[in-house]
Amino acid sequence: MRKLTNIVFLGIKELRSFWHDKVLFIFVIWAFSGGIYAISTATSLELHKAPIAVLDEDRSQLSAQIINAFYPPYFQTPIDIPPAAVNSGMDSGHFTFVLDIPPDFEHDLLAGEGPDVLVNIDATRMTQAFIGSGYIRRIINAEIADFLKATGDTGLPIRQTIRVKFNPNRNSTWFGSVMEIINNITMLSIILTGAALIREREHGTIEHLLVMPLTPLEIMAAKVWSNGLVVLVGAGLSLWLVVQKVLGVPVAGSTSLFLLGAMLHLFSTTSIGIFLGTLARSMPQLGLLMILVLLPLQILSGGITPRESMPAVVQAIMQFAPTTHFVALAQAILYRGAGIAAVWTHLLAIIGIGAVFFSIALLRFRKSVTQTQL
Repeated sequence: MRKLTNIVFLGIKELRSFWHDKVLFIFVIWAFSGGIYAISTATSLELHKAPIAVLDEDRSQLSAQIINAFYPPYFQTPIDIPPAAVNSGMDSGHFTFVLDIPPDFEHDLLAGEGPDVLVNIDATRMTQAFIGSGYIRRIINAEIADFLKATGDTGLPIRQTIRVKFNPNRNSTWFGSVMEIINNITMLSIILTGAALIREREHGTIEHLLVMPLTPLEIMAAKVWSNGLVVLVGAGLSLWLVVQKVLGVPVAGSTSLFLLGAMLHLFSTTSIGIFLGTLARSMPQLGLLMILVLLPLQILSGGITPRESMPAVVQAIMQFAPTTHFVALAQAILYRGAGIAAVWTHLLAIIGIGAVFFSIALLRFRKSVTQTQL
């Protein structure tokens, strides 16, 4: 009971220290509020008002039907241009797409000759070029199928039907806002615990703790639970207030189950913060170490690109990272409404990895304390 009391009171001391550090306090508030909103709304991963021009050399009913199928919000209203304006329009960046419908396109199609439609794409606008090319192909195929059906031609025997689950409008805000909370949980937990240890070393309070009847385990456990609590409360409020209320993003699964996974994940990341705090001697050094640690943890965890698209070696290595399992767990719960039966393996993995990281950090912290005493 004495050890538990020490851990509780030391954690309260950490919370008071965090409250008086106004810069860090404001940074955490911004990260879970304005930062979430800004990142979610400032960038768009879906096609939105892409500029498109049309070189219609057929001037038929079918070509007009295809042109009229391009409209906002995916595309801007198509601009009819002459052949001489194609290259200049692409070179100047006025158009991302130029659709070239060849002469006698409708006649050749009805004759079964399979004519081609040329689409010029400005690939320097990478996101629009990649997504827009698929949209254009589907729009043209759909209009041709409708035209052939109206003329009594069976033409295309198969028509592709796409059903999008979990995010039917493919709104990037739904994805970005939740993923930013997940990334902030990892980033802030490492920053807060590492900064807390360095702050005590700089202020000399770590020596005061060492002359008290306290063990390194009690000091470290207090930093873990207090800073983890700050991040957990911030994430819960952000998910409810910013994501669900302000941005209107629906959360499919149980918020309580997600927070349980976040709490277990914080056990790992706060331990990483302690470990980095024992290596760094100043805040600038901690910042450099965080670049080396945070970038692989976040980029290779599957939160930005699917893990299936990564090399097999990277996938195998990242199985030992807590962020990999936390991202998979959070996406399954918040996006797809998964329950405990679908994510229990990730929870066990997070617990096991957290125990390993905590043990390594504790050993390093004890060594650091011993060197300080000497």
